[in-house]
Amino acid sequence: MPEYKHFPLADTAEGLTEADIIAWQVKPGDTVTVNQIVVEVETAKAAVELPIPWAGVVTELLVEPGQTVEVGAPILTIDVDPGGKAAPSAPAPAAAKEEEPAEEEMKPLVGYGSKAVVTQRRARKGAAPAAPAPAPAAVAVAPMPAPSKPKGGYVPLAKPPVRKLAKDLGVDLHALTGTADGGVITRDDVHAAANGSAAPAAVASTVDSGYDPATRERRVPIKGVRKATAAAMVQSAFTAPHVTEFLTIDVTPMMEFREKLKKSREFAGVKVTPLTFAAKAVCLAAKRTPDVNAVWDEAAQEIVYKDYVHLGIAAATPRGLVVPKVRDADSLSLKDLAAAISELTDVARQGKTTPAAMLHGTFTISNIGVFGIDTGTPIINPGESAILALGAIKDTPWVVDGELKVRKVMQLSLSFDHRVVDGQQGSEFLADVGALLADPAVAITY
Repeated sequence: MPEYKHFPLADTAEGLTEADIIAWQVKPGDTVTVNQIVVEVETAKAAVELPIPWAGVVTELLVEPGQTVEVGAPILTIDVDPGGKAAPSAPAPAAAKEEEPAEEEMKPLVGYGSKAVVTQRRARKGAAPAAPAPAPAAVAVAPMPAPSKPKGGYVPLAKPPVRKLAKDLGVDLHALTGTADGGVITRDDVHAAANGSAAPAAVASTVDSGYDPATRERRVPIKGVRKATAAAMVQSAFTAPHVTEFLTIDVTPMMEFREKLKKSREFAGVKVTPLTFAAKAVCLAAKRTPDVNAVWDEAAQEIVYKDYVHLGIAAATPRGLVVPKVRDADSLSLKDLAAAISELTDVARQGKTTPAAMLHGTFTISNIGVFGIDTGTPIINPGESAILALGAIKDTPWVVDGELKVRKVMQLSLSFDHRVVDGQQGSEFLADVGALLADPAVAITY
């Protein structure tokens, strides 16, 4: 007899309460295997592909693409015993346990831990034989409410790499009709739009996208990464008393050292950037000023000092700002740190950063210089006490040994939580980072 189970939306990381359904990878009638990817969702932290813990036949998709779903809510129904091949349950033997649990735990997946709703109970010791099983229609789970319309209207269906391509080419996904199954927008669709040969989106999609021809305005729902980032920044700005300090430094020696490393055999194929040097400098300077790597625990009324650096690297992605972490960055060599940052940022730009990769940071670096910006006043990430922003490196007139020369100059800005970091400590830390970037040889003195 068929056995139907609900697949609930799992909590893919600490503190998540909801996610947006981006695209289904299956449809009713499809046969799936254990750990097969069935749906792509966007959480407050990242886009995530969810695998299913059972094998069977998909019977119903309970939510639509674009809908926001709470963690724990059923999103899919699956028949794990298609054709009724499973043997009927026998009365429990006398030696069995007094009582088996009424619910079966979902087989754990990496990063997931929700319970599965099942419709059959196991026999208890001494219990009468089970009543005849109801007909398949009665075995099915209780009726689910009809899915509500997606919040905010039409959501273009496209995978993260396609979204990035569209952004790079200046193509509005709302104006496209996907040619893949289910209306999913492909790379070819984006390229066709960029060349002016794509078919326009359906009228309904244009209307649902929030565009009003009368006002020439388009409304986009606040959700996913953008919503979470906004909430975190507001919380930080109005909770932690921010202080920002600035330092302008001559990084000509650092840039010359970088060129030497490029030519060395040991660093062949390794992408060493100013961000790499800054990451190493932060790790070294934090050992001398541990307060910048501590955090204020309001609930416990304690300052928590951390003997490790989980370094956050702020990355701009098609889904918004994400801050994945390099775990134990302070234990890595310059070469390993360069490799870790390169891999981390590549994954982030592809939209594949996992929620777990963005948890438990201790310090963050934001490289605004890649956008040609000189300086800024960064906002501290919640759960941390300081953030460093790197400005653009520019050829600038600079006095060297009493003579005016053209040098490679950049600006640093450090924001810190004044509850944890005093002005002296913040200044000493920023001066240390500046000294290490101005002359990498200083590192041997730390």
